Amino acid sequence: MVSPVTRLAAGVLAIAGAAVFGANDAAQAQTSVKIGYAISRTGPNAGGAAVSTIPNYDLWVKEVNAAGGLKLGDKRVPIEIVQYDDRSSAEEAARALERLISQDKVDFILSPWGTGLNLAVGPILNKAGYPHLAATAVTDRAPELAKRWPNSFWLLGTSADASKTLVELLVKLRTEGKIGDTVAMASIADGFGIDLSAAARPALTAAKFKLVYDKTYPIGTQDLGPIVNEAKGLNPDVFIAFSYPPDTLGITEQSRIAGFNPKVFYTGVGTAFPLFRQKFGANAEGVMGIGGWSGDSPAIKDYLARHKAASANGAEPDRWASAVTYASLQMLQQAIERVGKIDRAAVINDLQTGTFDTVIGKIKLENNMPTKYWWVGQWQGGEFYGVGPAANEGARSAVVPKPAWKAQ
Repeated sequence: MVSPVTRLAAGVLAIAGAAVFGANDAAQAQTSVKIGYAISRTGPNAGGAAVSTIPNYDLWVKEVNAAGGLKLGDKRVPIEIVQYDDRSSAEEAARALERLISQDKVDFILSPWGTGLNLAVGPILNKAGYPHLAATAVTDRAPELAKRWPNSFWLLGTSADASKTLVELLVKLRTEGKIGDTVAMASIADGFGIDLSAAARPALTAAKFKLVYDKTYPIGTQDLGPIVNEAKGLNPDVFIAFSYPPDTLGITEQSRIAGFNPKVFYTGVGTAFPLFRQKFGANAEGVMGIGGWSGDSPAIKDYLARHKAASANGAEPDRWASAVTYASLQMLQQAIERVGKIDRAAVINDLQTGTFDTVIGKIKLENNMPTKYWWVGQWQGGEFYGVGPAANEGARSAVVPKPAWKAQ
């Protein structure tokens, strides 16, 4: 006769065995990892997305699948991509993510391009429990958002840190007698420009710089000549533009035409793009901008070569958010493979606590954010090197004053 205790133990073992079998069966049934994203293929954000985000998503998927796919337990499964055009619209991005979650039922979602769109999709990804690796967003709200949305990871840091690093460099240059104390500033009226200009104003004032010009312009502005001409008329030592790629190119071209050549000429997103060097040639020399990288790093050189080889036209990455974006994908891959299954909560926990080997070095997040960033870069000898913070490994010294514009 079998005792009740024996029957109970047998029942527990049977249930446990069934659970293990079910888990293994589910793992074996996983034939792909479905990853989705909405990205700006059209609209004003398309230029930035086409350089910093889309090529890195393509490169990562290509490389992972060529190696057999993501490792889940004891097997590898390929990545399957579902993507939409968010048309540079927060509303369209939200609709696309709702489709990815409720209709396409993707396993993971990659982030959009730009500060504004990452802020827009943050609540959706948090509610649905997807890890959100914001690799192209700069906002002072990052520490607060990381607490509110513990699934979110803000990999480009805060506007306050960006402004602090820029102002520290300007103070050093003023102390060395290379610049005076007058600054002209222009900023795009989008999340990026609003946050950075808001952080720069008090930082410049505290450092006793004179902000002689402070102009905000709407996203999509075509004619930037008036801003350049107004700033030129004030003859500042420093010009700062917290701009998006189309404006960065437009402001630089208008400055060249107008002969506006302050000692420090700093523009925003897009300065680190290879397109900037291609468009302006020798006139890129000495121009500063947000971002930068350690151009002499073997890991960066290898990443640059692989990026070029994978592009149909040999396109290069930008020298800031591209490498950070690729690093975010390496982090996601390492977290998924360490967890060994499609468990978004466990992946989020691994991202919060793990250490990751990436093209920009080892990363261990604190409060869902890295601890080191490049905030100021400069074109020197055809490469956009990081110059600030000066304590970063691989930092170059800034060349000031900027050379005069050459005729084109």
